[in-house]
This record gives sequence, C-alpha cells and structure tokens, in this order.
Amino acid sequence: MAKYSEKAQEKVGATMHEMKEGKLKSGSGKKVTSKKQAVAIGLSEARKEGAKVSKKKS
Repeated sequence: MAKYSEKAQEKVGATMHEMKEGKLKSGSGKKVTSKKQAVAIGLSEARKEGAKVSKKKS
C-alpha cells in the first residue's frame, strides 16, 4: 500500500465517511457505492489542494 501525506489521508477518510452516509456523488451526479471509487475521489481532491500524492496510474 502506498504511503500518502497526512492531508491526503484525512481527505480520503472524509470521502469514505461521506460514502458510508450515502452523500458522496461522482462527477456525473450519481451516488458512489464503491470503496475504490471513493478513495479515488479523495485522492483527486487531495491533489487539487496540493497534498503529496503519487501520480495517477494510466
């Protein structure tokens, strides 16, 4: 498992919490049900805020 910065870990934790409450939405507006998708959204938001996160795999 990759090691991310504290800020990135907090962001992913927050998005996981939102997903469990049923409040997390994807870009298309649909409800997120996958843990992997929730983590990806959290890392994406952390990148936008400038947190230390490894590059996206393509």
